[in-house]
Amino acid sequence: MQLETKRLLLLPLDEVQIKNWTENIPALEQALCCAYDGERMEGVFLQIVREQIKKMQNDRENWLFHTFWLLLRKEDRTVVGAVDFKAPPDKDGAVEIGYGLNAAYEHNGYMTEAVEAMCGWAFAQPGVRTILAETERENGASQRVLQRCAFRLYREAETLWWKRIKT
Repeated sequence: MQLETKRLLLLPLDEVQIKNWTENIPALEQALCCAYDGERMEGVFLQIVREQIKKMQNDRENWLFHTFWLLLRKEDRTVVGAVDFKAPPDKDGAVEIGYGLNAAYEHNGYMTEAVEAMCGWAFAQPGVRTILAETERENGASQRVLQRCAFRLYREAETLWWKRIKT
């Protein structure tokens, strides 16, 4: 299973691959025949990824909504970032998307390609009617990604909430 865009392959990680991502990146690189240059596996991000492993184990049927999908650049098989859904669709058909990119690869359109592909995949899954995203107020780059992917601002609080409805 993978998604493909013009310049990227989006690879969902299984439990072993996620464990290697958190503990042994060289093993992940070898298994996927790639070079990892995505977000650093440390701090809060590392904790989030480890929590997703537990969710995958407890809900194997919906593992694709619990895992992270690596963004692998086709031209050189470099991992530049990752995208995930935080959970399967809720009772209202909503899922929340999250994403991150190594700063060295920003402003190249990679995340727009990836978010667009993930939205297409999600809307093709049973029960998904809405995709939500949260951004920090000062994260203009992330907000522009969402705008280019047809998300609309629907709530402002400490952070900004965006929504894309299946059309």
